[in-house]
Amino acid sequence: MFEKIVSYLSRQLDIPAEDISRDTTFESLHLDSLDTVEMIMDLEEDLGVDLELEDKLNTVGELVDYIEAKLD
Repeated sequence: MFEKIVSYLSRQLDIPAEDISRDTTFESLHLDSLDTVEMIMDLEEDLGVDLELEDKLNTVGELVDYIEAKLD
């Protein structure tokens, strides 16, 4: 899952995938709320899962853990 999210962020933000780690914050990637909503919608479509983000996720790792928990 981590690789899939890193690949997505790398494509969308035009940054090298190796610059993104589990500890990378969305703030450091300069994602605004619209970018975040778009990313969640794309991931929902790709994964076939409903990602209702009730809590604010701050890092790529938190998003990975959240999605993996939803898929279990």
